[in-house]
Amino acid sequence: MTIGTVGTNFIVDTFIDAAGKTGKAEITACYSRNDETAAAFAKKHNLQKWYTDKNQFLSDPALDFIYVAAPNSLHYGWAKDALDAGRNVICEKPFVSNSSELKGLIELAKQKKLFLFEAITTPHLPNFHLLKEKINDIGKIRLVQLTFSQYSSRYGAFLNGKLPNLFNPAFSGGALMDLNYYNLVFLYHLFGVPVELNYFANRAENGIDLSGVLVLQYDGFIATASATKDSESRNYIQLQGEGGYISSESTAGGLRGGFSLVTKGKTEQFNRQEHENVLYYELVDFMAQWDKKDPSCCDAPLQDSFAIAGLMDRARKNAGIVFAADK
Repeated sequence: MTIGTVGTNFIVDTFIDAAGKTGKAEITACYSRNDETAAAFAKKHNLQKWYTDKNQFLSDPALDFIYVAAPNSLHYGWAKDALDAGRNVICEKPFVSNSSELKGLIELAKQKKLFLFEAITTPHLPNFHLLKEKINDIGKIRLVQLTFSQYSSRYGAFLNGKLPNLFNPAFSGGALMDLNYYNLVFLYHLFGVPVELNYFANRAENGIDLSGVLVLQYDGFIATASATKDSESRNYIQLQGEGGYISSESTAGGLRGGFSLVTKGKTEQFNRQEHENVLYYELVDFMAQWDKKDPSCCDAPLQDSFAIAGLMDRARKNAGIVFAADK
């Protein structure tokens, strides 16, 4: 699997590191609008080629996949153009700005018979699969609490009148898209679509959510998921059942260090993850699917992504958050 990357931020660094750990995925090219930035990034990671011309980049026949890690609002355009150019796509989370965009990408990928993957860690994590195996041990679920807080290094600039992408509705930013997305993916892959969903957000004057809490009503229990970019706290996962509880001092997107299972006074520790770089696990799964040479393997994960995109639409509508892409 040969991959060309779009973007030069830390997540691309992490993705390239994960690719190297697989021993099979090879990053051979990168794209940036600025020639100096592209050249420096290629040198940093010992890449063979760098591009500043989008068409030349996407038409490179040596690339099996394009990995899209541009700002959120640009995911759709980049993924669409890559698919149109005959390239398979790995798109960083959140997949796109809304479910309408994702519907178009899914239809295009099927038409072109190309692979389309969402780079979202949670459903690929060994510890998540193990947690799913153990969840029945705590009996009937009564309450679920997830917290993912991360004070943004760009929040100070935002308070001083600047408009970083993260806090810009035009770039589909905000705490829901950046962090609470992981929580929602975690809940969806454990419990499916909730009966009710509400999002209570602390919004800035420009309408973007700086922090907020999702409240999901399932049959018989409630789940809350909080995320912040304007403050910080410990991160944790806690699932409470009538026969015990599961807890982790980690995030829904990492589950680093595993989790504890407590039942009737008995505490057990579980951890199946060897790699600190959790992007490794999604890449291993993507390569396994690529080896089958059958793009229909993407159908079920894409339907999951589409369902989650619909939940995100509902959450934003509930909180009155509108992106430029919605218009």
